Formats: sequence, structure tokens, C-alpha cells
Amino acid sequence: MNAPPNIDPVTADSVGDVVHWLTNDARDERFIDNIFAEMCVRLQAAGTPVKRASLHVMIHHPQWLGARIVWVDGTPGAEIVRLDYDVGGRPEYINSPVNEIRDGAVEVRENLECDPSLGRKHAVYDEMRAKGLTDYVAWPIYHSLGKQHFVTFATDRPGGFDDAHIAALLRLLPVLALVSEIRIKNRLARTLLETYVGSHAGELILAGATRRGTGTTVRAAIMICDLRDFTGISDNWPRDDVIDLLNSYFDAMSEPIERHGGEILKFIGDGLLAIFPLSEPSACANLLRAVAEARRAMAALNEKNAETGRAPLNYGIGVHVGDVMYGNIGSRTRLDFTVIGPAVNMASRLEALTKQLGKPVLLSRAFADLVESDFALERVGEYPVRGFNDPIELFAYYG
Repeated sequence: MNAPPNIDPVTADSVGDVVHWLTNDARDERFIDNIFAEMCVRLQAAGTPVKRASLHVMIHHPQWLGARIVWVDGTPGAEIVRLDYDVGGRPEYINSPVNEIRDGAVEVRENLECDPSLGRKHAVYDEMRAKGLTDYVAWPIYHSLGKQHFVTFATDRPGGFDDAHIAALLRLLPVLALVSEIRIKNRLARTLLETYVGSHAGELILAGATRRGTGTTVRAAIMICDLRDFTGISDNWPRDDVIDLLNSYFDAMSEPIERHGGEILKFIGDGLLAIFPLSEPSACANLLRAVAEARRAMAALNEKNAETGRAPLNYGIGVHVGDVMYGNIGSRTRLDFTVIGPAVNMASRLEALTKQLGKPVLLSRAFADLVESDFALERVGEYPVRGFNDPIELFAYYG
């Protein structure tokens, strides 16, 4: 092949091998951090003396803005560091090459061998000098619809990167942009599904479970939780306070559920629906452990709210066990991945009874039979349940 001007033909051919690998042989690798690390190793083998590299991407996850993928020579892979939404206000960001790229720079280059007092005062440069690096370069990489990310490379070669090395790295950028965009969008799609429908349902949807009416029968413990007197709170509190209260309440309830293997299928106003599939032998015990932790978290939240003059939040939890239909339900153009069936209806009725009976957590006899040997339960009695012919024996759990 004909090498571009100022590039050693051997180096050009070798970089061509890296480009070929990125466009053809890396197609089956799902994760961009693995691809990025392998790319750097291949660059070294091609004669480009990369010692450290980083790829910075914006993800807009509900909890974090983006991620920094860092590869260092001699490590088995790349490290992923998540970036919070407030990173833009921190001094290490404001005084960084990242900010220069964000402000429109098409290249940031720093000779790390020169007198530090003559260069730009970025803390990252001092860190690199301390590690023996001699040259640093950063470029933006562009995805579709104006999305901008950036990549950096550093070397410890005396004299830094030469013109051939820089040209070789520049040749990679368009291919890296394409390869990274595909993986980042796949990760974003998975993140969005996990955020809005739960991890298990998200996996099923990504695997193709998108046809209306499709689903499966799952035996599960069902938990329904609802906040008490929310209408009065939402009518009388400022909007932002109501949103803050709901988020704090859902954090207190949701985190223990997820930690103990439950799956939250939906939030309904101030309520939530979660299941613990019995494919996990300890599912019912895990549900009660989650309830106990959630109750402690709610007690702590109420104590904190009391310090600001807010009334305590009351709630009810209904728990049952049984077969549910788990799948796609909805209109032709708008589907919901959820569970339905008499067992769900029973859990909902028990949640409603918590207010009538003054018990924050009510369990059905069917559920209690599976856990009463390991947990302290209080028999409440038999009560009629709307929609069911026979009275249901109920138990209270206090955690």
C-alpha cells in the first residue's frame, strides 16, 4: 500500500492491521472497555508507543453522567471510572484538557518533557510527569446527532510521539468513533430498559420478547407497597418537595428489594409492584429481609423529615405468593412488561387492608406457610377480601 507522507510504510501497514481488527474482528465484543484495551495493545505491537490511553464518554445514566475508560500499559484490561453529574463544577474538570475539548479545541497536545512552568497548569500533566510520561495528546471523537466524546493517548518515549505516531492515531479516530458509538448506544439501551422496566425484563426485551401477548407463567412472591395520605401531601406541599419526598420514599423501599434479589416492575403513583421469583429457593425469606430493611430505612427517613417539621410517612405493604403471568400487555403501539393474575390482585387487596387493620405489613397464609418457621409472624385473623369468595387468613410482620 502507499503510505501517506511522513509515515513509515511499515508503521502504516501495521496501523492498517489495527483498523482492520476494529472494523472486522472486534464485532463480537460487546464491551467498549475491552475493545479499547485490546486496541491499545495492538497499537503497541504496531509500533505506536502508547503507554496510557483514556476514552471519555457521556452516557446520561440516571445516577451518573458518563464514564472514563483508562488503559495503562501492563494492566490486563481497562478501568472504568463513573463520573457524577456534578463533575463539571469540580476544579479538576475546570482545569483539565477535557474542558478545553468541550470549549471547542480540536486537539490538546502537551510536551511533558518541557519545564512545567512553561506549559498549561493542568494537574493531570503533573501526574503524568510523575509517572515518567513524556507526551500527551487528546482529540474529540464525534458520534451522530452532534454527540461529542474524546480520547487521549500518552507515551513515555523520549521525545514523545513523532509525526508518524500522531498520524497513525489520527487514522484510528473515525473507526474508533463508529465502533464506540455502537457499543455506547447498546449500553444506553440496556441502561434505559433496566431503569424503566427492571434488569430481568430488560434482558428479555433485548432478547426479542416484544410481541404483545407473549409471556410466561412464573411462580413468585408478590409485594405491593403504597404510601398513605399521599393525596393530601400532593395537594398541600410544593411540587419540588413532593418529588423529593417520593424519591426518598422509593429509595428507602426499592434499594432493599433490589439488594435481596427482587425485581421492581413498576411504580404506580406513590406505589410499587415487585416480585421475587421462586426459582430462587430463598425468595420468600429474601422478601421479608427486604421488608425489614425498608422499614428501618423508612424510620430513618421519618426521623430526618421530623427535623424539618414534616409529618411522618405511613405506608402499607401487602404480600402474597402464587402463579403470575409475566409478559407483554397493552395496546398495539404501547406495551407494558408486567405481571397479572389473581395472585397480584390478592397482594393488592392485602395492601389495602393494612390501613383498615392498622398493620403496616400483611402476609397471606399461603406466603406465611413458606416462612413462619424462620420469622416471627403475628396471626391477625381471617378477613373477607374483595374479589375472593372465602375469607383469607392474615399475618402481620414487623421486621
